[in-house]
Amino acid sequence: MYNQFDYGLGTNKSVIRELFTYGLEQAKKVGPDKVYDYSLGNPSIPAPAIVNKTAIDIINNEDPLKVHGYSSAPGFDDVREKVAKNLTERMGMTIKGSNLYFTCGAAPGLVSIFHALHANDDCKLLAIAPFFPEYRPFAEASGLKFDFVEADTKAFQINMAALEAKLDKNTQAVIINSPNNPSGVVFSEDTLKQLGEILTKKSKEFGHPIYLIADEPYRELVYGDVKVPWVPNFYKNTIVAYSWSKSLSLPGERIGYVCVPDCVEDGQAIFAAITGAARAIGHVCPPTLIQRVVAECCSTMPDLAAYDDNRQTLLNGLLKIGYECAKPDGAFYLFVKAPGGDANKFSEACKKYNLLVVPSDSFGVPGYFRLCYCVSKKTIVNSMEAFEKAFNEFK
Repeated sequence: MYNQFDYGLGTNKSVIRELFTYGLEQAKKVGPDKVYDYSLGNPSIPAPAIVNKTAIDIINNEDPLKVHGYSSAPGFDDVREKVAKNLTERMGMTIKGSNLYFTCGAAPGLVSIFHALHANDDCKLLAIAPFFPEYRPFAEASGLKFDFVEADTKAFQINMAALEAKLDKNTQAVIINSPNNPSGVVFSEDTLKQLGEILTKKSKEFGHPIYLIADEPYRELVYGDVKVPWVPNFYKNTIVAYSWSKSLSLPGERIGYVCVPDCVEDGQAIFAAITGAARAIGHVCPPTLIQRVVAECCSTMPDLAAYDDNRQTLLNGLLKIGYECAKPDGAFYLFVKAPGGDANKFSEACKKYNLLVVPSDSFGVPGYFRLCYCVSKKTIVNSMEAFEKAFNEFK
């Protein structure tokens, strides 16, 4: 006998991972330069030089037993204090080390939050479409019922009327992701003000706080003069999940945190529940060497010139062909309307041109496809002919 839910997750593969695997096999047949793989959001710029230097300095100069030994479950106290100080300076809100629980990337942080907020079997999590597909299995494995709010397909902000209609007495939390995966859109201050007002009103109506979970692994990946607002400044009952995977190009190092600011209602109890949930899923402590590295590098901002060049090259090339795209102000994704309206059919047809694009159904918005432009510029330039052929096939 085995767990049917887990079996379902194991056999129902991620379409993103399947496309990536398909691309690897095609590369063996036709050559990697002839496969245009936009499937996987794996950073393509190296970590800043200061990150490697810091790691080497720590290894060379500190006690190896401390460098490679366990930290406390939420992370080293001095690491938490340094990151909290940086957040306080940048975000306009006092954050203390005790507000931070370090995790092996954002994913186990989200899982721990979901488990912590599972007060009873009627509790519901609402995602704002388009959303990261893994929210659904994370939530359902924690016991939360998962639902989502239909997308605002004009500006890809938040469909406030649809959100208000979905909120009910069983809504325990709403999760947002800005800059957004898959759209690249950044939620504006006006959007967050409206969201905060609705959640405040509905919390009073239902007699309990509706928590807002801000999933922010792309916070530092924005272009031009666009700013990413600190969500707790707009709604006090906000829990933040963060990862350095994208900002410092460290996805394989698995380091991030959960932040429960003091303004969160029942914040200490929520923090304790997150701690307990992390313990229950076997999260002993976050990796210790990389904790110390990010503590010293948390003020380091990524050099986004290559991503920005890719973004503009890809966007302008697609618009010239005739595609319609959401305005990508952050992250490293384009969300594009599928010619003909059937994203799965379009994605499958693109394979004949060795063009790998992710259909949008699992993001909660049918009829679009996602492109990850953290690839070489050569890949983008050389793929334009394939994009044009696919477009002409379906227009």
